[in-house]
Amino acid sequence: MKETITFDRFVRMLGTGLLILLIVCLINYLSSVLLPFAVAWLLAYLLYPVVRFVQYRLHVPGRVLSIIVTMIAVIAIIALVVWLIIPPMIEQFQKLGDLIAVYIHKSAHISSIPGAIRDWIQTHSDDLQRIVSSDHFTEGVKAILPRMFTVIGQTASIIISIVASLITLLYMFFILLDYEYLTDSWLKIFPPKRRPFWQALATDAERELSNYIRGQSLVALTMGILFCIGFTIIDFPMAIGLGILIGILDLVPYLHTLALIPTALLALLKAADTGQNFWVIFASAVAVFAIVQIIIDMFVTPKIMGKAMGLNPAILLLSLSVWGALLGFIGLIIALPLTTLLIAYYQRYITRENEEILAETENSSE
Repeated sequence: MKETITFDRFVRMLGTGLLILLIVCLINYLSSVLLPFAVAWLLAYLLYPVVRFVQYRLHVPGRVLSIIVTMIAVIAIIALVVWLIIPPMIEQFQKLGDLIAVYIHKSAHISSIPGAIRDWIQTHSDDLQRIVSSDHFTEGVKAILPRMFTVIGQTASIIISIVASLITLLYMFFILLDYEYLTDSWLKIFPPKRRPFWQALATDAERELSNYIRGQSLVALTMGILFCIGFTIIDFPMAIGLGILIGILDLVPYLHTLALIPTALLALLKAADTGQNFWVIFASAVAVFAIVQIIIDMFVTPKIMGKAMGLNPAILLLSLSVWGALLGFIGLIIALPLTTLLIAYYQRYITRENEEILAETENSSE
């Protein structure tokens, strides 16, 4: 049936669209402030089932103590993962330093690199003084100073990020402390007649988001195990640690491709240590990437994610790209909740698939 759009309804639709655009612009403007809170809420959402399990199944007295026990357990798991990744990587780079020192000693006949540098400075001291007193050196210093201030500014940004991380943990603690109250009370910001709409929408979005998180976590776990097996078979350095790192990166779809960078470095280290051809080692590692990716894309992801959400992973990757382009890093954080919210709205109020499924269930039961 055709529905007439009156001027009053058109104005309301236009006002709603402008309001949504204003909210998006406001979120983009306040992204640096909202990012710690958004991350904290996502972490609280993920840890809340664990906190409930600790409090009610393990009978830990009080919500505060349950949160502390959960956070200690999570930190211990993260420390274990770091222990599996960082020390072997440090060992590999120390081995690289030893190989470079041996190469310099054999090719340049230098027994001590610091001593060689000191002798070179003493030999060329006059030339160095002439260079320092020249106009070109002054111009070079003037060009370098802004870059030094940039480095200092980046250092300050790192410190601010560390402080923001502490604020995020504080946010997460207080959200978990009153999680039930916060999740039940947010509807009060809407008029009473609109609350059933937002309640149903939030229920659908939470169900879809929960399905996605469980499915993607299982995909990432499977990928990490396959990479550990593959790298072990080809005797690749840090096989277990690199496989765990790739599994963690795959919690965000296709982010594990960034692991090709440390993979190339480790292949270079193995080639320098064993004397094998670098391209053969790197090609075998890339072959592991290709085989695991084919297994994941053709068998694991369709089986798990298709059952969990009924969506192609390409759509999920597109949502991350779109929201990331619109809102930056905070868009990547809230991309999945917003996407699932739009999908839930579309299914409930546009296609009305939920009503059809419910009607079919009722008819079959009769």
